[in-house]
Amino acid sequence: MDWRAAAFRVLQTGAPADKCAAASAAPDVLGADPIKVDRAAAPPPPRPERPSAPELCTPTKVPKRRFGSPEGRAAVLHALAHIEFNAIDLAFDMAARFAPEIDALGLGTGDFVRDWFAIGAEEAGHFAMISRRLAELGSSYGDFAAHDGLWDAAKETSDSALARLAIAPMVLEARGLDVTPDIARRFRRAGDERSALIIDQILADEVGHVAAGVRWFGRICAARDLEPAATFRNIVKERFRGGLKPPFNREARERAGFSASFYGDWNAPCDASDASC
Repeated sequence: MDWRAAAFRVLQTGAPADKCAAASAAPDVLGADPIKVDRAAAPPPPRPERPSAPELCTPTKVPKRRFGSPEGRAAVLHALAHIEFNAIDLAFDMAARFAPEIDALGLGTGDFVRDWFAIGAEEAGHFAMISRRLAELGSSYGDFAAHDGLWDAAKETSDSALARLAIAPMVLEARGLDVTPDIARRFRRAGDERSALIIDQILADEVGHVAAGVRWFGRICAARDLEPAATFRNIVKERFRGGLKPPFNREARERAGFSASFYGDWNAPCDASDASC
């Protein structure tokens, strides 16, 4: 199986256990040989295969999730599982969809594909950890409604590697760095240390995922002679509804190489001479 077939296998598999197995196995097909890219190859499907559940609804219709009961904590974990399930597809779509663009820029396609295959496999591991914990709480993925916001963002950035990198890892996953520590604290206050430890592990791994997004965003900007922070701000203002909202986990973002020049003072009045405005 070549690398594109391995990526498409993940994207075209709907059953969660099978998708996770395909994602976990995908890095093994890469080996040490150079990765070949067909720049004329068809892109991945606009939407990956998904299971029949969970029911997808608008974000405002997703039930509120509380930590005070086992069912409430299961609902929180289910929401996180849904994010990780989408993140598996986002990683493999990133590799398959944008490898030709990276290849055309001469930026090291093999490194790009290996990075996103590794991230996709790690997201599958996160989903599996949460699924096991859901089972311990008497629940499973699909038991609660969810929304499709992550894949909506993917569809809206399917035309540009820079846009996808800005919105997926650098906005959405970076937001995870901001909110995840509080989620872990709330599990601990509820006496659920097992769930809190899973959240801790996911947070540690997600720093690396954001770092990969920042790194590849910077490489593409350098190849196109673009200033990274200003380019990021412009993309977010054009493509992400609502902009960025503090508080920001600056310590975790710094560990990911994501400096405050990209996102700091987001709501400050704009100086017309500032290229980031």
